[in-house]
Amino acid sequence: MKKIAFINQKGGVGKTTCTMNIGAGLCILAKKVLLIDLDPQAHLTYSLGIEAHNLENTVYELLKGNCKAQKAIINRNGIDLIPSSLELSGAEIEFSGIAGREFLLKEALEGIYHYDYMLIDCPPSLGLLTLNALTTTQEVYIPLQTEFLALQGMSKLLATIDIVKKRLNKDIEITGIIATRFDHRKNLNKEVVEKIENYFGSRFFKTLIRDNVSLAEAPSFGQTIFEYKANSYGAKDYLNLCQEIIKRG
Repeated sequence: MKKIAFINQKGGVGKTTCTMNIGAGLCILAKKVLLIDLDPQAHLTYSLGIEAHNLENTVYELLKGNCKAQKAIINRNGIDLIPSSLELSGAEIEFSGIAGREFLLKEALEGIYHYDYMLIDCPPSLGLLTLNALTTTQEVYIPLQTEFLALQGMSKLLATIDIVKKRLNKDIEITGIIATRFDHRKNLNKEVVEKIENYFGSRFFKTLIRDNVSLAEAPSFGQTIFEYKANSYGAKDYLNLCQEIIKRG
């Protein structure tokens, strides 16, 4: 099973959109996928049409040891999800005194093996929850908007991952960079893509996620892009990206 954390401490870069639609696209391509919403804002959970505030078994209860992973999984139109909870917002303080707090998620997910991919949507910060994702997964995907400030703050993220690799998880690697909100009509977007590709080399996915209003609209209907508008640029781009992910093995 490939375990992938979607991380960027900047908000609004398309991290949740990537997690959700890559998960859905991989399901379309006959892969078994588990999504985990580790963001206290619960955007992934809400985007799939699930009301996080009405759930009994969530990733918060899982981290606390109050429920088993299998019991927390919800199936939504063929996609398995461990939902988030607004209670997760206090996790940094609540779990701060627990020994081995960086490994709570990894330990809670032991015994979950029957998936091809596990995708974790992380909060827009480099705190304890993101740290738990980094100790659980082997791979990191970083969504980057094709704008001037795309690489701003990257040094801190890369340094954090490097520290985790040295001290907590020697298997963790940045394996995918996803360019989002791309507009081929804008020279700036093309220049930023070139800069990102030069910086990250082969880790940069060739598929560019074009700026597409359908991608922004779909979550308000609780749908993936494939359910909302299967013939849109967004759906085509994410399916191409999923094929690229599978080819990488």
